[in-house]
Amino acid sequence: MNDYIEIQDNYDRGNGATSSGLLTGATTLSGVMTRVYIWMTAALFITAAAAFLTVSSQTMLSLILGNKIAIWVLFIAELGLVVGLSAGLNRLSPTAATALFLLYALINGLTLSVIFFAYEIGTITQAFAASALTFGAMSVFGATTKKDLSSLGGILFMGLIGLIIASIVNAFWANSTMDAIITYIGVFIFVGLTAYDTQKIKAMTAAVESGRDVALTRKIAILGALTLYLDFINLFLYILRLFGRRR
Repeated sequence: MNDYIEIQDNYDRGNGATSSGLLTGATTLSGVMTRVYIWMTAALFITAAAAFLTVSSQTMLSLILGNKIAIWVLFIAELGLVVGLSAGLNRLSPTAATALFLLYALINGLTLSVIFFAYEIGTITQAFAASALTFGAMSVFGATTKKDLSSLGGILFMGLIGLIIASIVNAFWANSTMDAIITYIGVFIFVGLTAYDTQKIKAMTAAVESGRDVALTRKIAILGALTLYLDFINLFLYILRLFGRRR
């Protein structure tokens, strides 16, 4: 029986890049991909609700945004949850993986509540709509294109590392021109990652042998939802910076 690591290895070697070997029965490829988007949407809803409730409560604002220790605890918890889900998925039960994913979405909503102070609600709404349309278009492209996007993975990953380093440097340098360049590059990278990750999730799902391991397909759906959730959130934040700068 294949485990998650073997499926990932198969994909990286290119064995899962085609649509052959699709799942059957209750774990069809389309069914798993539908689950990916359902869980991703649920996580986005939880994040939005948590952010709105936090900014609407003076007690929550004082507890979270008014406490540096709380911010660091939330940041470390987010990092730990992402690493734990990504690295330990094959050891987690589907229920545990789902719970950790939704917990991450909740904590992320608490930390993202700060955007309501940095931007007007109209700007946030416009940025979210633009992000949703862009994400949807690129995800459909990644799911339907017959072109193998795996060669983009390394380029986008290196670009992401460079983006993180440049962002850290500019946090101290505070150069407006560099900030604009970083923002546009960030949008470009996460647009590409949306298409790449969608195709990769589809290929990983197709690599599961004839739907024999239902638990594994459920965990792949959660991992896929987490991956696309992160792509969407980061795309949204960079587009929000663009919209905010225009104002």
